[in-house]
Amino acid sequence: MAIHFLRSSRTRFSCLGRVTLQSFISKNNEVLLEYSTAAQHRSTGDDCHGDDTTDKPTHSVTHIQMLEMRATKLEEQVQSLTEKYKKALADSDLVRRRTQKFVKDAKIFGIQSFCRDLVEVADLVELAARELGSEAQEVGSEAQEVEGLRRVCQGLLRVQERLEAVFTKHGLEKMMPVGSKYDPYQHQVVCHVAAEGAEPGSVAVVKQEGYKLHGRTIRHAQVGIAMATQEQ
Repeated sequence: MAIHFLRSSRTRFSCLGRVTLQSFISKNNEVLLEYSTAAQHRSTGDDCHGDDTTDKPTHSVTHIQMLEMRATKLEEQVQSLTEKYKKALADSDLVRRRTQKFVKDAKIFGIQSFCRDLVEVADLVELAARELGSEAQEVGSEAQEVEGLRRVCQGLLRVQERLEAVFTKHGLEKMMPVGSKYDPYQHQVVCHVAAEGAEPGSVAVVKQEGYKLHGRTIRHAQVGIAMATQEQ
């Protein structure tokens, strides 16, 4: 009976050892499998990390190049817009100055036609005063008639002086061309005269007065030009 008990115990221990060994081997296999899987994942991760390390500098260089190209393009646009702005500013200033000059000329020369007609009235007054003065000198018998002519002449002279003052006030001036060089922009030749002591080609006589309005000729002076005399 004791022997039978010992055999049964040996058999149980043998089975238990076999089961324990198999369980140990199975666990070891699972551990090995997990270790192998982890190593494989780690290897794959290292490979991916290595690829990222290789691609990252290339990506950074490409991004920097794109930024540089964009910055260059923006600088060109800024330069172009700046040039356009300066040109527009210059054009605007030119238009402003031209407009100011146009307005100024309109104010100054707006009365040009009126002045041109008014100087004809001044010519008539001057002519009348000269003729009455000459007539007063010729008439000597009748004192009352001479006195009347002198008064009329003096009145015309005062009118003439007043007209000249008004002309000066508004920039209208009479030309004094006698002795000056002939200027086609100011003088109109109506005759040639032989004048001793006068420089050939200069203005010797004035047939009709010329006028300027703020330096601009509104009526040419009708003049006679001195000619050189031939020596006998």
